[in-house]
Amino acid sequence: MKNFFKILITKTLILESKFVLKKYNPSIITVTGSVGKTSTKDAIYTVLAKTDHIRKSDKSFNSEIGIPLTILGCKNGWNDPLVWLKNVLYGIELIFFKSEYPKCLVLEVGSDHPGDIRKMTSWLKSDIAVITKVSEIPAHVEFFKSPEDVFVEKFSLVKSLKETGTLIISADDKRLMEGAKQVKQKVLTFGINNSANFYASEIESSIKNGISFKLNYENNLYPVNINGIMGNHYVYPLLASIAVGVVKNISIDKIVNSFSNHIFPRGRMNIISGINNSTIIDDTYNSSPDALREALITLSSSITNGKKIAVLGDMMELGKYSSDEHKKAGELASKSCDILITVGPRAKQMNENAIHFDSSAEAGEYLKTIINNEDIVLLKGSQFMRLERATKAILAEPEKASELLVRQDTTWLAKK
Repeated sequence: MKNFFKILITKTLILESKFVLKKYNPSIITVTGSVGKTSTKDAIYTVLAKTDHIRKSDKSFNSEIGIPLTILGCKNGWNDPLVWLKNVLYGIELIFFKSEYPKCLVLEVGSDHPGDIRKMTSWLKSDIAVITKVSEIPAHVEFFKSPEDVFVEKFSLVKSLKETGTLIISADDKRLMEGAKQVKQKVLTFGINNSANFYASEIESSIKNGISFKLNYENNLYPVNINGIMGNHYVYPLLASIAVGVVKNISIDKIVNSFSNHIFPRGRMNIISGINNSTIIDDTYNSSPDALREALITLSSSITNGKKIAVLGDMMELGKYSSDEHKKAGELASKSCDILITVGPRAKQMNENAIHFDSSAEAGEYLKTIINNEDIVLLKGSQFMRLERATKAILAEPEKASELLVRQDTTWLAKK
């Protein structure tokens, strides 16, 4: 019965979304990829927010039901039938009565299973489609026959493009570049490869100054600075958003200036003050082989007089690749930190010499006993591991957890 109700609600909201899009005809920007989707979506929103009435996907509303909820401007009803009924009624109101509707929608598009994106492209058409990167061993590969099938699914977002649309892709992803040769619409590229339309050089990342780089565009250089976050890989979402801004006819100067107020999503390499004058690199939103590798490289290159501590949780949904990828991560971690702490049965395979815990709460309690002045603590794991609980245990200002950490709303906090 519950499954029938879910299917009925999903189909109803999709149908309403089709009518709403036809009535209000907003510009649509879609974003997919294996890593960086939410960060890219949020950066695009920052670039466009001052130019028009914009709406973006809430958090990671990127599923078959999350996308219609964004289009309609409704909240997730979770297990409350009354909320879902209100959502359906609000959709009817949008269709039959005039409303002040956004001029542009920035939609994150996920694909946990085969066909997820292709089903969406059958009814949602994009003015701009952004594909961030498709990893060699991507998240959710467990539900596909092979990593190549994940790539095919992600790349199928191209089918959503209108004839006059623009595809924006990473120039540093060889498969994306090869696939783009078959695309008839305009293609723009971003990356750290100097053959890209928008590329970054002189990239620097530090705890004190965040991320800085030089944007290279049409033979001109523009300095870009973002505080509160680390990791060279977070240059990519910024570059993608710059490309979107240019397509939307916003000047480079205005785009770069907009980043002065940009806040990266919580749980994505955020720099936070920890107990005993330590620094936390909070990357607890999710984890995958590529993202974990980049996080460990960032930790390794960080300069400090204290210890470097890595707290790593399970990477979920890797299927038959899980054991090998966890062991590879463990090898890199052993070279990147002074103390390795693992959480969960899969992460236990990383390194037999690591300090292991079954839960993030236990890891958090242990961290409180070993953190000293100027230590750097990286925390990263898949959503299921809830490593933000360990982060919360070592915050210098735990009363600010709701604004600093991911998954702090009442629904998530109530989950075990």
